[in-house]
Amino acid sequence: MSAAETPQTAGAIDALKRVRASEIDWDQRVTAAKQAAAEEIAQQRAAADAAVKSAQAAADQERAQKVQEARSDADRQAIAILADGAQAADVAARGEGKQPSDHADAILSAVLAGFLGD
Repeated sequence: MSAAETPQTAGAIDALKRVRASEIDWDQRVTAAKQAAAEEIAQQRAAADAAVKSAQAAADQERAQKVQEARSDADRQAIAILADGAQAADVAARGEGKQPSDHADAILSAVLAGFLGD
C-alpha cells in the first residue's frame, strides 16, 4: 500500500474493479445475446422467404394446370358446338330445319283449333 492508500480506499478500489469486471461481463453477455437473436431472425427470415417462394411456385404450377384444363374443356366444347352446327346445317340443307315454314300445316292446325273448338 502506498502512503495515500488506506485500507478503506484499497477496499473501495477493489469493489470498483469488481463492478467494472461485472459490467464488462454483462456487456459481453448482452452483445452475445443480441448477436444470437440477430442470427435467429436472419434464419427465420430466410425460412419464411423460402416458404413464400415455394408457395408461389406451387400456386403458379396449379394455375398453369387449371388454365390448361380450362383450355382443354373449352376446346371440347368448341368441337361439340361445331359438330352441332354442322349437323344443323346438314339438316337445314336437306330441308328438315326448324323453320316455321317447315311446319306450316301443324302451326295452322294448332292456331285454328282454338276457333274450331267453340
